[in-house]
Amino acid sequence: MPIFSAFADAIVRPLLAGGLLSDTDRDRLLAELPRAAGPDLDALARAADAVRRARVGNSVSLCAIISAKSGRCGENCAFCAQSGHHQTAAPEHAFLTPPEIIAAAAAMHTAGVARFGIVASGKALPDTELALAATAITAIAATGMAPDASFGVLSRDALARLKTAGMAAYHHNLETSQAFYPHICTTRTFADNLEVLHTCRSLGIPTCSGGLFGLGESWADRADLALTLLDAEAFSIPVNFLSPIPGTRLASQPVLSRDEARRIVILLRLLLPDRQIRICGGRPTVFGPTTDNLAPLAAGADGLMVGDYLTTSGASLEDDKTGLARLGFVTP
Repeated sequence: MPIFSAFADAIVRPLLAGGLLSDTDRDRLLAELPRAAGPDLDALARAADAVRRARVGNSVSLCAIISAKSGRCGENCAFCAQSGHHQTAAPEHAFLTPPEIIAAAAAMHTAGVARFGIVASGKALPDTELALAATAITAIAATGMAPDASFGVLSRDALARLKTAGMAAYHHNLETSQAFYPHICTTRTFADNLEVLHTCRSLGIPTCSGGLFGLGESWADRADLALTLLDAEAFSIPVNFLSPIPGTRLASQPVLSRDEARRIVILLRLLLPDRQIRICGGRPTVFGPTTDNLAPLAAGADGLMVGDYLTTSGASLEDDKTGLARLGFVTP
């Protein structure tokens, strides 16, 4: 008798044994997953969760971020409230001082969060602000917390400088597939973004890179993004779901359904069986404000961004911890 379902059993068997999906199995998954619903979708979610337990275990990775510099961005990303090409109510402020950043990290460290990301708007952080960031990174690393950074398309020298300061990982989302990317942003190229990941890899800097789903991309785009991230050796894959922001080009884009979001998480786990699949922005928008919004963690994910996001509010950290414990996760 199948453990999950005949289809799910056949798909996950090589993954449970430590391998990857074959091209044939990937094609089968892309044919079946988009229409899976009800018991069939539940079976695939349980199968993806079994792959998660087998390949990465029950330890959940928690991270938090701070918007160290907000607004006035020259990039034209269709979804972004901080783009100077859009008229939104997003906050605008200059780069925060190192003490402000360090204090925010300390509060999250006390709450049991292991990673802290410093995020700044703009295509690349200028040298004066890079120096402030390096100061904050060094202080955060000294506490035993992992300081991460997300400062755009940085040069090799700038990335090396942050590594020397104590940066644990660099975050730079690819957002979507190479084919779909020009529909989302034209002020920089997909190749620009991918080069950042390649430079980090050559410097020995771990990379955190994922995507934003619900932009209008196809299932083929989602799979292509996952395979690109696999090849780029990103260790952590942030999964963001679009929260349409008034004033942006995607303001009228429909919010993904809960089932569609679960399908995306399942796909990522089955294509990236040994990576951290981290649920980030848009979780309350798609799944609601209560512990029900941890549904992706029962569909193959093993990481979670807690607290607030860049321009939208997040869920309660205490509710998240309660829900994670109920699902059998252990916080390091």
